[in-house]
Amino acid sequence: MLTRRALITSSAAAALTAATLTVPGAASAHGSRHRRFPDTFPLPNAFQPEGIAIGRAPFAYFGSLATGAIYRASLVTGRGEIISEGPGTPSVGLKIDDHGRLFVAGGAAGNGRVVDTHSGRILRSWTFATAPTFVNDVVLTPKGAFFTDSNQPFLYKVPLSLRGEPVRLPLTGDLVYGAGFNVNGIARTPDGRGLLVVQSNTASLFRVDPDTGVTKAVDLGGFALTNGDGLLTVGRTLYVVQNRLNQVAVFTLDKRGLSGRLTGTRTNPNFDVPTTVAAFGDRLYLPNARFGVTVTPDTTYSVNSVKR
Repeated sequence: MLTRRALITSSAAAALTAATLTVPGAASAHGSRHRRFPDTFPLPNAFQPEGIAIGRAPFAYFGSLATGAIYRASLVTGRGEIISEGPGTPSVGLKIDDHGRLFVAGGAAGNGRVVDTHSGRILRSWTFATAPTFVNDVVLTPKGAFFTDSNQPFLYKVPLSLRGEPVRLPLTGDLVYGAGFNVNGIARTPDGRGLLVVQSNTASLFRVDPDTGVTKAVDLGGFALTNGDGLLTVGRTLYVVQNRLNQVAVFTLDKRGLSGRLTGTRTNPNFDVPTTVAAFGDRLYLPNARFGVTVTPDTTYSVNSVKR
């Protein structure tokens, strides 16, 4: 399987730079301000989306793998705009807090940053690791923001106050790093006391103690999380994006997040390698990363939704 890092090329970044950041078809017949939200809407051509974050307001935020730009779209109309120009390095996983601060994983750049969604200004940035590294995703907890690294067996913890330096949390226990793309998406357990991570190259889920880094394998009844990518927990429900399978696996977990049972899958005929997932109302929203396509200034991208 091609990794995200292998798909971030200088030609792709040039394609996004050359593209006009207009969004064709945003005012489609899928819905209007006075009816239902659109089920699908476009992103800028050549954007190369990966992460998605949605807060309390009906706006979704997306990061570009090509340039790191941040795009905000209205879930009501499907229209949007670039709110923060990228640093020229990737934006991968995203999470937004109640203060309008967007925490951004920096992929192969080995960093993380926080963007003010009101001004687009970078509030703080950190360098976590040097190559080989791929800072992939992030989750927010009362103890801090935790970033995953798909190449190195650590979580990186930063304070929500944005003061102080990051802490490296070694991952030990059942989870063992091997060749390929390791830990990918991250979420909180239903009881809020632990973290969940998916290991893409073993198709497995693990619970992580956020204080010690000790991991335990989660019993999913033998279900393999093939192509496991973004994670989302809502109550005791866990959603796992299986990117190249073009589906979301849905589980009911125990409170501690140590076991779960598959309750179904969600898919959409418009899925084209969705990577990450966020929820608003009764719907899940997923950007199409379209890994493997040749990116030109005219390459189209979109966001699609499914019922929770």
